[in-house]
Amino acid sequence: MILIGENIHVISKSVREALIERDEKFIADLIDIQKNMDYIDLNVGPAKKNLEGILSWLAGLAQSRTDAGISFDTTNSVEMEKGLKSFHGKTFINSTSKDVERLEKMTDLALEYNSNLIALTLSKETGIPKTCDGRLEIAFEIYEKCLEKGIESGKIFFDPLTLPVCVEQGQALEALNTIKMIKESFDPPVKTVIGLSNISNGCLKDIRSLINRIFAVLAFGAGLDAAIVDARDLELMRIFKMLETDNPQTPLDVLYLKLAAIVRDFGEIDGVEYDRDCEEQAKVVKTARILLNKEIYSPSFTQI
Repeated sequence: MILIGENIHVISKSVREALIERDEKFIADLIDIQKNMDYIDLNVGPAKKNLEGILSWLAGLAQSRTDAGISFDTTNSVEMEKGLKSFHGKTFINSTSKDVERLEKMTDLALEYNSNLIALTLSKETGIPKTCDGRLEIAFEIYEKCLEKGIESGKIFFDPLTLPVCVEQGQALEALNTIKMIKESFDPPVKTVIGLSNISNGCLKDIRSLINRIFAVLAFGAGLDAAIVDARDLELMRIFKMLETDNPQTPLDVLYLKLAAIVRDFGEIDGVEYDRDCEEQAKVVKTARILLNKEIYSPSFTQI
């Protein structure tokens, strides 16, 4: 599993202020807590006015403190290229969509800088399709353009676009199905990535990590290759490693493996065996049932 840290994000007020002020200590601390990541995502939005040149500055600071790669995350293609030029290491371009102008520019940059490319399964015309079939159709169109440009299929990471479970509950299952379909539909094969925290956006703070972790388990079962995650969630990192090594250490780990297998093997969660007297296991199964659209989400679902 390729892990991409999400902790430098312009939407955060404190991060945005630090970026504007070029607060090296503040940003260096955020880089340091992400040293357990394979890549660090530098989400700087449109990067205009007082953020002009920010990606080059961030890339230099990151390269001085860690061996992690960089995911350049901006809607500004000029700033994207400045960042790519300034960094000498493994990279992601985050991201392109199906929209012609954006797709042309980002595929050109991916080829020129030998970068991995995150491709969102959306377009201005369709938005985010409601079904996995609609998302797969967009993925095929992006894939054709990438191969036409000479980009290796293994460098293409499709994002099925996870929506908050508290807003559109059924879309969690559509995202999982999209991952499975993408992994099964391309030859040469491509890869998949999700922004994991999206699944719990808007949920109560005390249940967000639970929702994120269980969705990560289910997505792993679907064939997920990479995830943009909160680097501070060390238990999530442990779960990913356990899933990859198939080496459970606790009864809860065994349950995680069973849930991943349900998605992988087209199984049914109603048949999963677990300790019904264990409150922690019961919460895990309840969360999985909600994410698989078997029960209705409510903010207090862990207490029911």
